[in-house]
Amino acid sequence: MSKQKKNMIPVDEEKQLLKLGGQVDLHLKLHLTVLVIVMICELIGTHKFIVGPGSLVLLPMLYAVVIGILITPDVLGSKIEALKKVISTKECKLATSMLTISLLPLGVKYGTLVGPNMPKVIQAGPAFILQEFGNLGTIVLALPFALLLGLKREAVGGTVSICREPTLGIISEYYGIDSPEGRGVLGTYLTGTILGTIFFGILGGLSPLTGLHPYALAMACGMGSASMMTASSASLSAAIAPEMKDTILAYAATSNLLTGVTGLYMDLIIGLPMVNFLYRKLEPILGRKKA
Repeated sequence: MSKQKKNMIPVDEEKQLLKLGGQVDLHLKLHLTVLVIVMICELIGTHKFIVGPGSLVLLPMLYAVVIGILITPDVLGSKIEALKKVISTKECKLATSMLTISLLPLGVKYGTLVGPNMPKVIQAGPAFILQEFGNLGTIVLALPFALLLGLKREAVGGTVSICREPTLGIISEYYGIDSPEGRGVLGTYLTGTILGTIFFGILGGLSPLTGLHPYALAMACGMGSASMMTASSASLSAAIAPEMKDTILAYAATSNLLTGVTGLYMDLIIGLPMVNFLYRKLEPILGRKKA
């Protein structure tokens, strides 16, 4: 776990970044940039495109993620010097530290949605528990593709789940973050961090094409990541009848909470042994032979 922490902002540095004293300019630049991005995205608005019998929903959140990626020092900031003066590495670090704080109001909002819908949530109790097994689908679906692409033990770490923080911790403890498995889980984690919100936001709008009940799809939105859950459930509710919106968001929030609690044990007790077993069986068949 200590190796994992090296890749994170140290606690003392994070506390220092969050202090306003002597850093007014830093906070001002970041907050004004966020405000401008929000205004632009809200002006663009929500757009729904009919795709066959379903619909593709593009939400302001998706635009915000894309714009946020583009203005970082490693993308457009490396080409536009003036932009780098506004959003530098320091602002990016502050944004990372502010993320947890900014998610707190979101958690409160979902809590207020779960409360009024508690009878429905309790009624669907067994389904919430059983849906956790759906998180093992990443192994069944992704492992064969990873092996076909030529990955070896990296496939074990990269496909054991959608690889959020709990999985990162498990793989780090078992194999070390510098191991092939560690590189695999870190690769999926970083990909999810950058593209996950966009991917699940689009997927949520298209999910009614499966023909599954909206509440089942809402449960599937809770995969243990607040941002991904928000994007997928928002686009799902936008693609379905508006009167179901609050219930869909409540189901998604409850599912996300349960996944956050039980996901670690699911990965540890079932996911990791399962992915290793399938790797031993499938690698000789699907794996690329070294020249």
